[in-house]
Amino acid sequence: MEFKPYIPPEKSLPEYTVKAFVLGVLLSIVMGAANAYLGMYAGMTVSASIPAAVISMALLFAFKDRNILENNMVQTAASAGESLAAGVIFTFPALIVLEYYTTFPYYIVTIIAALGGALGALFTIVLRRAFIAEEKLPYPEGTACAEVLIAGDKGGSHAKPILWGGIFGGVFKLFGSSGLWAGTVEAAKAVGSRVYYIGSDLSAALVAVGYIVGLNIAFLVFLGGAIAWFIAIPIYAGQMGHTDLSPLDLAWTIWSTKIRYMGVGAMVVGGLWSLIKLRGPISRGIRAGLEAAKHRQAGGTLPRTEEDLPLNYVLMLIAAFVIPLFLLYAHILDSIGIAAIMAVIMLILGFFGSAIAGYLAGVVGSSNNPVSGITIMSLLFTALILKALGLSGTEGMVATILVAAVVCTAAAIAGDTMQDLATGYLVGATPKRQQVFEVIGVFAAAFVMAPVLNLLIQAYGIAGTPTAKENALAAPQAFLMAKVTEGVFTGNLEWNMIYIGAGIAIVLIILDEILAMKGSKFRTPVMPVAVGIYLPLSLGVPIFLGGLIRHFVTKARGDSAENPTDPGVLGAAGLIAGEALMGITFAALIVAGVAPSIGFSSNLLGVILLAGIATWLYITGRKK
Repeated sequence: MEFKPYIPPEKSLPEYTVKAFVLGVLLSIVMGAANAYLGMYAGMTVSASIPAAVISMALLFAFKDRNILENNMVQTAASAGESLAAGVIFTFPALIVLEYYTTFPYYIVTIIAALGGALGALFTIVLRRAFIAEEKLPYPEGTACAEVLIAGDKGGSHAKPILWGGIFGGVFKLFGSSGLWAGTVEAAKAVGSRVYYIGSDLSAALVAVGYIVGLNIAFLVFLGGAIAWFIAIPIYAGQMGHTDLSPLDLAWTIWSTKIRYMGVGAMVVGGLWSLIKLRGPISRGIRAGLEAAKHRQAGGTLPRTEEDLPLNYVLMLIAAFVIPLFLLYAHILDSIGIAAIMAVIMLILGFFGSAIAGYLAGVVGSSNNPVSGITIMSLLFTALILKALGLSGTEGMVATILVAAVVCTAAAIAGDTMQDLATGYLVGATPKRQQVFEVIGVFAAAFVMAPVLNLLIQAYGIAGTPTAKENALAAPQAFLMAKVTEGVFTGNLEWNMIYIGAGIAIVLIILDEILAMKGSKFRTPVMPVAVGIYLPLSLGVPIFLGGLIRHFVTKARGDSAENPTDPGVLGAAGLIAGEALMGITFAALIVAGVAPSIGFSSNLLGVILLAGIATWLYITGRKK
């Protein structure tokens, strides 16, 4: 059956409006600043698409001439700020860790953030048709955001599962963030010289993500975690011998310093294989873009919902954004030759990193997209090339981080853009208008990134650096970037783990090809498993639970249950929306210093309530 968006192509509603522009820019700045703080403070960011959609929906309610596509434009611009913040905080603080800067010059952060992020948005234009229309990736958060927008536009009974899901998700997040239960319930036990770990995040949103992506993908994410935590960590612990660390601390230390690199190796191979497998759709997308440009020049028209930015404009903009980055590199390193090589590496890896991030956002969602892992993958390639060309010491490490900063911001924005375009695909937006608004959102947020970063560094400092103060910020991703870069240039990187991860990826690829030849419904694509290895096991457990619920709903309904408007998907969208909104609210309370705190803690209560939410999701999904 041919797909039909909520607003059909033949119907045109105002999308570029003054209020959409103003709201989009303001929310992009606010979300970007809030997530920059939260990311440096807690090592995580929260997806802003759904909160932005709900906030703009509430604000636009005051206007009579509002419409769903206008609302979609606001969330498109606003979510760019949150994603840009992730790209910035994952990389730039590494230069503080390496003691190259103590605070950042405004122009460096602003130029790299604005142009790197804009490149990420542009790189996805040739991927939109391949990933969304042809591959039909689930894009769980994009789907959830679309359902929120449609429910708000329709109202009535359609909105009830989302409304209840939003209430359950928001209240659950509020109590968890206030300390009533830990964010993660976990335990570890030493058996002889080995250590075994089990844990789960208490997150309604992650259960909802698993429900939306389905059992196959949810199982693969969990499988990656199981390989890392049930097999690799016990084996490695057994080889270490005696340690003074507790079993729990030992498991986390082994994972973060050793086993996690298996995920990087698997991601490298899986990313390259994904690009090889998708070379057909990508090349068709490029050809379609060129043909569309010729068609337009000849006076032809495309359906409104298939209009991307013309490819000739895209290529000109890419060139216009790469040149200033090249000049910036030349200025910082005082070498035109090295800057030219850096610009070429940045352009190639930026596209590949954006393609992988766009694909993974479609598999596990934007919030769980391992942008830091993609960046480390790119960082490894960059460092090895620059080292082979003779760079060493501080110069080599700084050059590597500056390239990685562009790749990271591009990948972060690419994942967000593809998610937003998936939302637009479902609601019937005009892609080229969303693509323009994405770039607008990037530029708006870029102007506040440097002041926020410097404010945090001056107020707290980064743990483990000479400028660290009391309550210093951990900045875990940036610290990892610095140590990986240092490891390449000093020769101390965990290459064995990277090779093992690459070997696991090759086995999965072979198995997936065999399953494809046999026509099996169950498949083993590499990237979800690589994500599972790279991320904590505690994230994969609730995602797997959500996938199981979807599976049992499918059996109980007696149909495919793949309709994105089934009540279970609507309920899952509500859970994601509620947790995301409360996450943003709590981030603001943390910044204001007034975050509520509950004086006692009960993890059992959290487990029971999450089980209740999972049961509600199952009951909701069974309704036809």
